[in-house]
Formats: sequence, structure tokens, C-alpha cells
Amino acid sequence: MKEAVILAGGFGTRLRAVVSDVPKPMAPIGEEPFLALLMAHLARNGFERVLLSVGYLADVIVAHFGHAWRGMAVDYVREAAPLGTGGAIRAALAHCTADHAHVFNGDTYLGLDCRETEALWESRRTPIIVAREVPDTARYGRLEVGADGHVAGFLEKAVSGGPGWINAGCYVLPVSITAEFPPGDPFSFETDYLREAVACRPVLACSTDAEFIDIGTPEDYARAQALLASLAG
Repeated sequence: MKEAVILAGGFGTRLRAVVSDVPKPMAPIGEEPFLALLMAHLARNGFERVLLSVGYLADVIVAHFGHAWRGMAVDYVREAAPLGTGGAIRAALAHCTADHAHVFNGDTYLGLDCRETEALWESRRTPIIVAREVPDTARYGRLEVGADGHVAGFLEKAVSGGPGWINAGCYVLPVSITAEFPPGDPFSFETDYLREAVACRPVLACSTDAEFIDIGTPEDYARAQALLASLAG
């Protein structure tokens, strides 16, 4: 079964000035919530089941999507307290039925052809980070990729800049990866696990030039309104 995890439990503090009555992934884009655009993209890519990691105002998300949406089974993993991205991934992967899952940030739209990442997983069976080239990495931090296609390291936002590769907020992860996670929650998947993991285990970068948009700030949200309105119908 082709399964996806979407991390949709954050508070969205930076976006609260313009979207305060719904969780950040449910911020409206035209007539649709942002999360519906991401979910529709997964349906088009043949996913059969989506696990939504939810926390803040979770009932808004559950009421909209229910337990079946556009041919996909939808299940929920509720955060009783904030788990961080790492804790949320750990909790969600525990509910997967397959041996791996695509993991997406709920505040990022990535028009990825998931057949490419699925094929890479099937051939290599190792964790994958989707990498996107951008004109300026300063806002995101830079992803360093070796000639062999493996992730070599990360540069912090403060010391990166100029054109380069970034972590696009999408992963393909084996369910067994949670055995490598640090104990306790909350923890950051990116900072507390990935930064050390790439030094001692292979992590592949899968490059894409697909449309990449996040809604982490009011400025990005305004940009998303313009670029994604056509998808919202």
C-alpha cells in the first residue's frame, strides 16, 4: 500500500497575524484549504492511505477530510502535546502498514512526481530527502549534496545564501528508521536527527524542479494565494 504522512500539527505562530481561526495547513487558498491542495496532489499520485499528524485545532482538519477523501483512506495521529517534527514522524510511522512512507510538511506544496521518489526507494531502500534548487538558500539553509548523490551535510540559514539546494520538506523513510531516533519527545527530525545521521548512514538526495511553495510566513502565504489559486479551482 502506498502511504503518506503529512505533518499538520504545528501552531503556525508566524502566520497567526493573517490566519488565526484555523490550523495553518487549513489556511484558505481560493475556495479550498491549503491542505486540500496537498491531499489532492497525493490522490493524483496514486496514494491509497494518508496519515495526518494533527495537534492544534485538530478537529477542524478531521471534520473536513473525515476518514476517506478522494479515494484515499485517511487516518489521524493526534498529538496530545507538541512532539516536534521528529516526534510526530515517530508516532505516525508506528501506524504505517507498509515498510516505508512518503512524509510531507503540511505547510509546503511540492508538485512532485512521486513515481520518481518511489522508484528511487525501490532501487536503493535508503532514506531520501527531496532537494529543490532555489535562487537564494538563505531563508531555508543549504543542503550539501555529494557527487554520489548522498546528502553530505547542512548549512544553517545564517551562513548560507546564494543559489543552491534546499530540503524541500519531503522525505521517503523506512518505518524502521525510528529505531535510530533519539529518545524522548519533542525533538526536531531535521536538527536533532538528520544533521548527525548523514555523517554515519547513507541518505539520498532526490532532486526536483517541481513547483515549491510554503506558507510559513504572511509573505509566503500571499505568494501561495497567487500561484496556487488555479489549483484550488
